[in-house]
Amino acid sequence: MAGHAVVIAGGGPTGMMLAAELTLAGTDVLIVERRPSFELESSRSRGLHSRTIEVLDQRGVVDRFLAEGRAVQVQAFAGVPLDIGDFPTRHNYGLALLQSHFERIMSGWVDELGAPIRREREVTGFTQDDSGVDVALSDGTSLRAQYLVGCDGGRSVVRKAAGIEFAGWDATTCWIHAEVEMAEQPEFGLRGGGGIGPAEAGRVGVTLIEPDVNRTDEPTLEDLRAALIRVDGTDHGVHSPRFISRFTDMTRQAVAYRSGRVLLAGDAAHVHAPIGGQGLNIGVQDSVNLGWKLAQVVRGTSPVSLLDTYQAERHPVGARVLQNTMAQRAIGAGDERTAALRAILADVLAMDQPRRHIAGMISGLDVHYDLGDGHPLLGRRMPDLDVQTANGPLRVFTLLHDAKPVLLNLGDAGGLDIAPWAGRVQLVDASYAGTWELPVLGGVAAPAAVLVRPDGHVAWVGDGTDAGLRDALTTWFGNEVL
Repeated sequence: MAGHAVVIAGGGPTGMMLAAELTLAGTDVLIVERRPSFELESSRSRGLHSRTIEVLDQRGVVDRFLAEGRAVQVQAFAGVPLDIGDFPTRHNYGLALLQSHFERIMSGWVDELGAPIRREREVTGFTQDDSGVDVALSDGTSLRAQYLVGCDGGRSVVRKAAGIEFAGWDATTCWIHAEVEMAEQPEFGLRGGGGIGPAEAGRVGVTLIEPDVNRTDEPTLEDLRAALIRVDGTDHGVHSPRFISRFTDMTRQAVAYRSGRVLLAGDAAHVHAPIGGQGLNIGVQDSVNLGWKLAQVVRGTSPVSLLDTYQAERHPVGARVLQNTMAQRAIGAGDERTAALRAILADVLAMDQPRRHIAGMISGLDVHYDLGDGHPLLGRRMPDLDVQTANGPLRVFTLLHDAKPVLLNLGDAGGLDIAPWAGRVQLVDASYAGTWELPVLGGVAAPAAVLVRPDGHVAWVGDGTDAGLRDALTTWFGNEVL
């Protein structure tokens, strides 16, 4: 039986990002994916939010994605646009990039890193014991792993086999979704609980509500024609579909993200209506939170209890996305009363503070992990500052390219001693004379030092002394080495 430190079920965006994180941390990992290639049956996600772009920048690969996407203001709430052009980040925009292109670029990066993908097979079940997990595959073979991570979507076999409850709400609405050719040019715009717009290669993208929420059969061209006739009175001569699919607003979240040596990430852990394009983004961010922690546990530098922080930090983020997508769906109803509510909401979101609050949430820039009381930076994303070092100017995100934590000392050089963690944490003496500003919160006091985790979140803030530093280093990066 072949053995690996970590087996990932599912090679979509979440699975590939997790494989990249583990590989950067020197962990042996294998992806098991049912598809023969990264090609997708449908377009799925259409873009990246600001925090996901930052995450890719932290790993030094963002230019690959920016080169093929289009920077636009993609944030919106219930159809109300939210401009983040004034947010303090290098990437104060979203990126229009189809998931098919995202996966192709990501697949190339994962290949470069050397993380293997075993395609055209799926995880069908597992058994776990105190030392590992036996993973059964659809081709009749099996694998042995220290840990198994289910990144296998909303119908996750891994989640079901683990017996993890998927709590939430059944669907209230069903949409038919397609990319097609049309003999007549339709008017592009919102209608029918969705809309019609341009797609790639001259095709037309269609997303419309269907009257029967309980449809479980495969959608056909005739179903699409019927949906078009309901809203436009004509099917526009629709033909030659690239794909036709359905989705609903079913909203559910795994009660636990971990059961023993089995963990969940992405859609396997949370599903919701694809309103606001948040699903791919929080899945990628799940992986960036989990990867370095799982790698440290596998290496034995951190206790298994470190994995509990994955649940503690990411479950609330997922719950908040479920909440805001349900709210947007409710406000998106087509009756006159809801339209009146939406008009008032648009007035509210035109105000600066409400706009910042909601835009920070949708973009992922306001995520705050509860690491206790202290400086406003604690638990939040580290700004990508231009700092001065002994070797010249340097961006903070550059220090995170290898997914290794960094202690940025902005006080007297040599004032902090982390020798017992020197092999695990980078110590960089630097200076920064500019202002410190966070999305939504605004300006904050300049710290004397910051300990930045591999995921870019601040684990400790110094006040000119090393008070609390050793505890933070031990909590996040293991016991000191004497």
